[in-house]
Amino acid sequence: MKLFTTIKDFVIKFLKFGVVGFTGMIVDYGFFYIFKEIVGLPVLVSNMISFTLAATFNYILNRIWTFRSQNKKIGKEYLSFFLISLIGLGINTLTLFICDKCLFTEWDSNLRIYVLKLIAIAVTTIWNFFGNLLFTFRTPKAEAPVSEATTTEPIQETQTEAQKELE
Repeated sequence: MKLFTTIKDFVIKFLKFGVVGFTGMIVDYGFFYIFKEIVGLPVLVSNMISFTLAATFNYILNRIWTFRSQNKKIGKEYLSFFLISLIGLGINTLTLFICDKCLFTEWDSNLRIYVLKLIAIAVTTIWNFFGNLLFTFRTPKAEAPVSEATTTEPIQETQTEAQKELE
């Protein structure tokens, strides 16, 4: 599967994903603050709620701007994005938990958890980009013409059927 025609395409897509992710991070931090500081929920519960809201926001922007998806199966696409985000939530929460137990433990400040959350977001961004690039927003491979004399014809048909099932 050819993902990009050039390295430039990859870099542009990654930068757009980064911009969307940064705005999503603002959404994530904003709701994290509201749920932790104002509502008084525990850190990990606040993290799960804010992360889920940010993931939904990111789906909309990534669909429209980063990946310019024309997929008419929006529900299926959103489900794929959300499943990747849920795995990302696990990565994010585990990273936050490990960082909380291991990093800057002598730093006694409310700011500490927000710095650690930034680390968790950075780790999760890598997973989310490649997960969504390869699964949610992948462009179907253009089918090359296959002559009848070619021995790969049954393989091409099998791949086409498998691709149809994924869509």
